[in-house]
Amino acid sequence: MLRINKFLARCNLGSRRKVEEFILNGQISVNDEICRDLSRLIDPKMDEVAYNGKKINLLDDKIYLMLNKPKNYLVSSRDDFGRKLVYDLLPDFKTHLFAIGRLDYNSEGLLLFTNDGEFANQIIHPRYKLPKTYKVTVKGKISDEQVEKLRQGVEIESGKTQTALVFVKLRGENKTILKVTIFEGQKRQIRYMLKAVGSEVLELKRLQIGNLKLGKLPSGMWRLLKPSEVTELLALRRLRKIIVKPEHFSGTKSGRK
Repeated sequence: MLRINKFLARCNLGSRRKVEEFILNGQISVNDEICRDLSRLIDPKMDEVAYNGKKINLLDDKIYLMLNKPKNYLVSSRDDFGRKLVYDLLPDFKTHLFAIGRLDYNSEGLLLFTNDGEFANQIIHPRYKLPKTYKVTVKGKISDEQVEKLRQGVEIESGKTQTALVFVKLRGENKTILKVTIFEGQKRQIRYMLKAVGSEVLELKRLQIGNLKLGKLPSGMWRLLKPSEVTELLALRRLRKIIVKPEHFSGTKSGRK
């Protein structure tokens, strides 16, 4: 027996949080009756479950892959303005893949896809605080004071950001290159963080999620995750305390270079 939200997530309808919206909106029926009960238990062998009238079943084949998203691609399955979509870069796996987290249109780098809703929820849920690392090119010469504010947390539209790891890789008159690790995933968070300290993001590239690195995967290319990589991501999210050592980065301790 499975709780209905877990059953729906395993049927590839989305994360548990998303499928709970479907339940509360009356889009799910069990044995031809609308179900709005989040505590409902499902017997996959006996119960007939439908989404908007269409019968759904548990999926046995799970797919986990990474894409090196190029700039000027939209993380969506459709766009009314004819922009290029990340799904145009992926083959047809005969199942719906959804992105784990997002990268905005002008950002690039590591983006995960899966048809395993339960896995996606465990990776993106805020309580697991999986670290995400970015290479950030900002306009002008950023000061040590600005860097320290970013590390301590700044006020953005959605509230104060959590403590972040920020290292200066290159500081020039026209641009500064930072390596930034955050432990949350608010919408356009890093862009808003830099704006809050009086700076502006020129380029943003995600390099790493947890222990999973983008590596040398070319822009626009994808690869399936190894079973060990999936296992490591799940193991890391179970930790109550994430420890990221400064030597994981090539920036200096003082943040100067």
